[in-house]
Amino acid sequence: MRFHFTQLNSTYSIVARDPQTGQFGVAVQTHQMSVGNIVPWLLPGVGAVATQSLSNVNFGPMGLKMLRAGVEASRVIQALVASDAGESRRQVAVVDAQGRAAAHTGSGCIREAGHYIGDGYSVQANMMTRNTVIAAMTKAYESASGDLAQRMLAALQAAQAEDGDIRGSQSAALVVVPAELSAPEWKKDYSLRVDEHATPVEELARLVRNRGAQLIDEKGHALLESGDKTAALAKWAEARALAPEQEELAYWQAITLADKPADVQGAAEILRPMLAADPRKAEWVELIRRLEACGLIERSGAGSALIAAVS
Repeated sequence: MRFHFTQLNSTYSIVARDPQTGQFGVAVQTHQMSVGNIVPWLLPGVGAVATQSLSNVNFGPMGLKMLRAGVEASRVIQALVASDAGESRRQVAVVDAQGRAAAHTGSGCIREAGHYIGDGYSVQANMMTRNTVIAAMTKAYESASGDLAQRMLAALQAAQAEDGDIRGSQSAALVVVPAELSAPEWKKDYSLRVDEHATPVEELARLVRNRGAQLIDEKGHALLESGDKTAALAKWAEARALAPEQEELAYWQAITLADKPADVQGAAEILRPMLAADPRKAEWVELIRRLEACGLIERSGAGSALIAAVS
């Protein structure tokens, strides 16, 4: 049998719909580069598809087209399998807008291979070192706390703890899209890829943490715009504590606070520790001047006052 090696995705993955938020997600790891370019296919408000093993990448767009037309997950799987003469080498999983999940593991997939369909999700794996991977992923996902990204990450971590792919690990990806059908097709709450790494699941966990901090930060900005400054400051502090290495969080929080609410001292308290820890302090301060000069800091004198407060 001949095949192009980049199509042979020995993979463990999870496809899921969050019953509380309605978000859809796919998380995956394999021993090949750039798995995020092949396995996950998602659309806001529509559903999600994961295509793997000897991957038929066409299953992604074909599956989403059927989901958009209202075809339920099990019928999507049936149609995809029926359309493909190579179905015995395929794994594919689908979750639809109602949270119905379905999956297919072809009889010719490399062992250890299989899948498990749960309530609103499916986990699937092939070419695993041991046959314990799927059960470990299921238990981890169902018992994990946090948002959809964190729970799917827990499933990947559980798979890797069982030694995952018999060849080792190389790349990973995690994508979460909104529940709203009205959201633009490009909209993603999480869009994270580790294309080449010695420990891709560990690196993906770091990215999930950092993206989670960004989402908390965004909630803080929304609260400030709504007039709830106290709640906004609490969210911002939570975001900084979760990802202290992200200088941008503190920086733009301070800029925002110094500008519209005109709280220069509060802004300085946020910005001062960030500048003290960053070797590019002079460049960050210069950027404040440039933001003021081009009008992105709107309140007259706010930038200069902030610079004076942190100097």
